[in-house]
Amino acid sequence: MVRPSQRREMAEHIAKQRKLSIQKICRIVEISKTCFRYKPKLCKENKVIADWLIRLTSTYRNWGFGLCFLYLRNVKGFSWNHKRVYRIYRELELNLRIKPKKRLSREKPDPLNVPEQINVSWSMDFMHDQLGDRRSYRLLNVIDDYNREVLDVEVIQLLFAQ
Repeated sequence: MVRPSQRREMAEHIAKQRKLSIQKICRIVEISKTCFRYKPKLCKENKVIADWLIRLTSTYRNWGFGLCFLYLRNVKGFSWNHKRVYRIYRELELNLRIKPKKRLSREKPDPLNVPEQINVSWSMDFMHDQLGDRRSYRLLNVIDDYNREVLDVEVIQLLFAQ
């Protein structure tokens, strides 16, 4: 999505390069003639606001617009309009900051205990599946951990269809 100010710059660039009428240029870039002729009034206060915003966002990395504006309004006592401050905040592209993901630092898990002989430890697990005619059944598997041998499989057919 292109902002009107960027479209205006594109139209000015086209006007310098080609000898076209303003009406045609505005139709190509899809802006109004008044938008093409508009010259923004730069205020000295905008530079002060930009300096404050840059200073705050570089000092406090996790502050967004809301905290910056509240700090400027309540702590520093500036009476700037929030819409004006937010416009400058966006123009500086401070709203595009991406918060880094907080990763959990995990310790390496303990290695699994490997049994040293048969029948020292077994594992049990339930499995569930459904037949083509929508009858379901469950399996209980008992496995020896040492040699991965299946000791027993118990099948239970469920009477109700899920």
